[in-house]
Amino acid sequence: MAEVVLTLKNVTKIYGKGEAEVTALHHISLAFGQGEFAAVVGPSGSGKTTLLNIIGCLDSPTEGELAWKGARMKSMNKTELATYRRTHVSFVFQSYNLIPVLTVTENVELPLLIEGNHDKAQIHERARAIITMVGLADKANRYPTELSGGQEQRVAIARALVKKPSIVLADEPTANLDSHAAGEIIELMGEINKKTNTTFLFSTHDPRIMELAHRIITLCDGQVESDERRAP
Repeated sequence: MAEVVLTLKNVTKIYGKGEAEVTALHHISLAFGQGEFAAVVGPSGSGKTTLLNIIGCLDSPTEGELAWKGARMKSMNKTELATYRRTHVSFVFQSYNLIPVLTVTENVELPLLIEGNHDKAQIHERARAIITMVGLADKANRYPTELSGGQEQRVAIARALVKKPSIVLADEPTANLDSHAAGEIIELMGEINKKTNTTFLFSTHDPRIMELAHRIITLCDGQVESDERRAP
Protein backbone atom coordinates (compact mmCIF):
# COMPACT_ATOMS: atom_id res chain seq x y z
CA MET A 1 0.00 0.00 0.00
CA ALA A 2 1.12 3.59 -0.65
CA GLU A 3 2.16 5.90 2.18
CA VAL A 4 -0.52 5.75 4.89
CA VAL A 5 -2.18 9.15 5.25
CA LEU A 6 -5.28 8.37 7.30
CA THR A 7 -5.83 5.91 10.15
CA LEU A 8 -8.84 4.99 12.25
CA LYS A 9 -8.29 3.08 15.46
CA ASN A 10 -11.19 1.46 17.34
CA VAL A 11 -13.63 4.10 16.10
CA THR A 12 -17.10 3.76 17.61
CA LYS A 13 -20.07 6.05 16.99
CA ILE A 14 -23.16 5.94 19.20
CA TYR A 15 -26.26 8.05 18.62
CA GLY A 16 -28.91 8.68 21.25
CA LYS A 17 -29.03 7.55 24.86
CA GLY A 18 -30.72 4.88 26.93
CA GLU A 19 -33.36 2.88 25.08
CA ALA A 20 -32.90 5.11 22.02
CA GLU A 21 -29.16 4.36 21.80
CA VAL A 22 -27.94 3.16 18.41
CA THR A 23 -24.38 2.05 17.64
CA ALA A 24 -23.68 3.14 14.06
CA LEU A 25 -20.01 2.10 14.09
CA HIS A 26 -18.38 -0.43 16.39
CA HIS A 27 -14.58 -0.52 16.87
CA ILE A 28 -13.58 0.30 13.30
CA SER A 29 -9.83 0.15 12.60
CA LEU A 30 -8.67 1.00 9.06
CA ALA A 31 -5.73 2.63 7.29
CA PHE A 32 -5.80 4.42 3.93
CA GLY A 33 -2.88 5.16 1.62
CA GLN A 34 -2.50 8.09 -0.75
CA GLY A 35 -4.01 7.35 -4.15
CA GLU A 36 -6.39 4.58 -3.06
CA PHE A 37 -9.63 4.01 -4.95
CA ALA A 38 -11.74 2.30 -2.31
CA ALA A 39 -15.43 1.49 -1.89
CA VAL A 40 -17.28 1.07 1.39
CA VAL A 41 -20.23 -1.25 0.80
CA GLY A 42 -22.94 -2.92 2.83
CA PRO A 43 -26.71 -2.79 3.38
CA SER A 44 -28.53 0.41 4.29
CA GLY A 45 -27.90 1.21 7.94
CA SER A 46 -24.55 -0.58 8.02
CA GLY A 47 -22.65 2.64 8.85
CA LYS A 48 -21.23 3.66 5.45
CA THR A 49 -22.25 7.32 5.52
CA THR A 50 -21.37 7.64 9.21
CA LEU A 51 -17.87 6.39 8.42
CA LEU A 52 -17.39 8.95 5.64
CA ASN A 53 -18.76 11.76 7.82
CA ILE A 54 -16.31 10.91 10.60
CA ILE A 55 -13.37 10.75 8.19
CA GLY A 56 -14.42 14.15 6.83
CA CYS A 57 -14.88 15.53 10.37
CA LEU A 58 -18.53 16.34 9.70
CA ASP A 59 -19.13 14.13 12.74
CA SER A 60 -16.90 12.97 15.58
CA PRO A 61 -16.45 9.48 17.05
CA THR A 62 -17.85 8.59 20.44
CA GLU A 63 -14.75 6.50 21.09
CA GLY A 64 -11.51 5.78 19.25
CA GLU A 65 -9.16 7.93 17.25
CA LEU A 66 -8.51 9.32 13.78
CA ALA A 67 -5.09 10.50 12.67
CA TRP A 68 -4.02 12.37 9.54
CA LYS A 69 -0.38 11.65 8.68
CA GLY A 70 0.19 10.78 12.31
CA ALA A 71 -1.50 13.89 13.74
CA ARG A 72 -4.26 12.85 16.13
CA MET A 73 -7.48 14.70 15.37
CA LYS A 74 -8.68 14.34 18.94
CA SER A 75 -5.93 16.76 19.94
CA MET A 76 -6.83 19.31 17.26
CA ASN A 77 -8.86 22.41 18.12
CA LYS A 78 -11.79 23.64 16.02
CA THR A 79 -9.58 25.83 13.85
CA GLU A 80 -7.16 22.97 13.13
CA LEU A 81 -10.02 20.61 12.27
CA ALA A 82 -11.52 23.22 9.94
CA THR A 83 -8.11 23.58 8.27
CA TYR A 84 -7.92 19.80 7.81
CA ARG A 85 -11.36 19.75 6.16
CA ARG A 86 -10.65 22.78 4.00
CA THR A 87 -7.17 21.71 2.91
CA HIS A 88 -7.24 17.94 2.62
CA VAL A 89 -10.84 16.76 2.18
CA SER A 90 -13.55 17.29 -0.44
CA PHE A 91 -17.03 15.80 -0.67
CA VAL A 92 -19.19 14.59 -3.55
CA PHE A 93 -22.79 13.77 -2.58
CA GLN A 94 -25.64 12.09 -4.44
CA SER A 95 -27.44 15.46 -4.48
CA TYR A 96 -25.19 17.81 -6.39
CA ASN A 97 -25.61 20.82 -4.04
CA LEU A 98 -24.73 23.34 -6.75
CA ILE A 99 -25.71 26.98 -6.23
CA PRO A 100 -28.34 27.66 -8.92
CA VAL A 101 -27.62 31.40 -9.32
CA LEU A 102 -23.93 30.73 -10.05
CA THR A 103 -22.51 29.54 -13.37
CA VAL A 104 -20.51 26.32 -13.69
CA THR A 105 -17.28 28.32 -13.41
CA GLU A 106 -18.50 30.29 -10.40
CA ASN A 107 -19.61 27.10 -8.61
CA VAL A 108 -16.18 25.54 -9.16
CA GLU A 109 -14.34 28.69 -8.11
CA LEU A 110 -16.25 28.94 -4.82
CA PRO A 111 -14.00 26.69 -2.64
CA LEU A 112 -10.93 28.70 -3.65
CA LEU A 113 -12.70 31.98 -2.94
CA ILE A 114 -13.60 30.67 0.52
CA GLU A 115 -9.97 29.67 1.12
CA GLY A 116 -8.88 33.21 0.30
CA ASN A 117 -5.32 32.18 -0.55
CA HIS A 118 -5.36 32.87 -4.31
CA ASP A 119 -5.80 35.89 -6.54
CA LYS A 120 -8.71 36.05 -8.96
CA ALA A 121 -6.63 35.15 -12.02
CA GLN A 122 -5.25 32.01 -10.33
CA ILE A 123 -8.72 30.97 -9.18
CA HIS A 124 -10.21 31.41 -12.65
CA GLU A 125 -7.34 29.58 -14.34
CA ARG A 126 -7.49 26.60 -11.97
CA ALA A 127 -11.29 26.38 -12.20
CA ARG A 128 -11.20 26.41 -16.00
CA ALA A 129 -8.52 23.70 -16.03
CA ILE A 130 -10.59 21.42 -13.79
CA ILE A 131 -13.78 22.11 -15.76
CA THR A 132 -11.92 21.07 -18.92
CA MET A 133 -10.64 17.92 -17.15
CA VAL A 134 -14.22 16.83 -16.40
CA GLY A 135 -15.29 17.50 -20.00
CA LEU A 136 -17.42 20.61 -19.51
CA ALA A 137 -15.33 23.36 -21.13
CA ASP A 138 -18.22 24.20 -23.44
CA LYS A 139 -20.61 24.52 -20.48
CA ALA A 140 -18.42 26.77 -18.32
CA ASN A 141 -20.82 29.73 -18.48
CA ARG A 142 -24.04 27.75 -18.12
CA TYR A 143 -26.18 27.61 -14.97
CA PRO A 144 -27.02 24.33 -13.18
CA THR A 145 -30.62 24.43 -14.44
CA GLU A 146 -29.25 24.25 -18.00
CA LEU A 147 -27.36 21.00 -17.34
CA SER A 148 -28.27 17.32 -17.23
CA GLY A 149 -27.91 15.37 -13.98
CA GLY A 150 -24.68 13.80 -15.17
CA GLN A 151 -23.27 17.20 -16.09
CA GLU A 152 -24.24 18.61 -12.70
CA GLN A 153 -22.39 15.76 -10.99
CA ARG A 154 -19.34 16.52 -13.15
CA VAL A 155 -19.49 20.10 -11.88
CA ALA A 156 -19.71 18.78 -8.32
CA ILE A 157 -16.61 16.65 -8.96
CA ALA A 158 -14.76 19.64 -10.45
CA ARG A 159 -15.70 21.72 -7.40
CA ALA A 160 -14.39 18.94 -5.13
CA LEU A 161 -11.08 18.73 -7.02
CA VAL A 162 -10.32 22.41 -7.58
CA LYS A 163 -8.59 22.87 -4.23
CA LYS A 164 -6.40 19.78 -4.93
CA PRO A 165 -7.55 17.72 -1.92
CA SER A 166 -5.72 14.64 -0.68
CA ILE A 167 -8.96 12.68 -0.33
CA VAL A 168 -12.40 12.84 -1.96
CA LEU A 169 -15.28 11.34 0.02
CA ALA A 170 -18.07 10.35 -2.36
CA ASP A 171 -21.38 9.35 -0.74
CA GLU A 172 -23.52 7.43 -3.27
CA PRO A 173 -22.35 9.75 -6.12
CA THR A 174 -24.22 7.82 -8.84
CA ALA A 175 -27.48 7.21 -6.97
CA ASN A 176 -29.43 9.97 -8.78
CA LEU A 177 -28.03 9.29 -12.25
CA ASP A 178 -29.26 7.15 -15.12
CA SER A 179 -27.16 4.16 -16.10
CA HIS A 180 -25.26 5.90 -18.90
CA ALA A 181 -24.42 9.01 -16.88
CA ALA A 182 -23.43 6.91 -13.87
CA GLY A 183 -21.03 4.89 -15.99
CA GLU A 184 -19.41 8.06 -17.33
CA ILE A 185 -19.01 9.51 -13.82
CA ILE A 186 -17.39 6.31 -12.51
CA GLU A 187 -14.96 6.23 -15.44
CA LEU A 188 -14.15 9.91 -14.94
CA MET A 189 -13.34 9.48 -11.25
CA GLY A 190 -11.18 6.46 -12.05
CA GLU A 191 -9.20 8.49 -14.62
CA ILE A 192 -8.77 11.38 -12.17
CA ASN A 193 -7.55 8.97 -9.49
CA LYS A 194 -4.83 7.71 -11.85
CA LYS A 195 -3.83 11.16 -13.13
CA THR A 196 -3.72 13.03 -9.81
CA ASN A 197 -3.11 10.29 -7.21
CA THR A 198 -6.07 11.66 -5.27
CA THR A 199 -7.56 9.17 -2.81
CA PHE A 200 -11.22 8.35 -3.53
CA LEU A 201 -13.37 6.73 -0.86
CA PHE A 202 -16.91 5.83 -1.91
CA SER A 203 -19.98 4.85 0.02
CA THR A 204 -21.95 2.94 -2.58
CA HIS A 205 -24.37 0.23 -3.66
CA ASP A 206 -23.30 0.60 -7.32
CA PRO A 207 -21.72 -2.63 -8.63
CA ARG A 208 -19.83 -0.67 -11.30
CA ILE A 209 -17.93 1.29 -8.63
CA MET A 210 -17.24 -1.97 -6.79
CA GLU A 211 -15.89 -3.49 -10.00
CA LEU A 212 -13.50 -0.57 -10.59
CA ALA A 213 -12.40 -0.14 -6.95
CA HIS A 214 -9.00 -1.42 -5.87
CA ARG A 215 -10.31 -2.08 -2.37
CA ILE A 216 -13.72 -3.17 -1.08
CA ILE A 217 -14.51 -2.59 2.61
CA THR A 218 -17.73 -4.35 3.59
CA LEU A 219 -19.62 -3.10 6.64
CA CYS A 220 -22.36 -4.97 8.45
CA ASP A 221 -24.09 -3.65 11.57
CA GLY A 222 -21.38 -1.03 12.01
CA GLN A 223 -18.46 -3.44 11.87
CA VAL A 224 -15.91 -4.34 9.19
CA GLU A 225 -17.02 -7.69 7.81
CA SER A 226 -14.24 -7.86 5.19
CA ASP A 227 -11.50 -5.70 3.69
CA GLU A 228 -10.49 -6.95 0.24
CA ARG A 229 -7.64 -5.46 -1.77
CA ARG A 230 -7.22 -5.94 -5.50
CA ALA A 231 -4.44 -5.15 -7.93
CA PRO A 232 -5.02 -1.73 -9.60
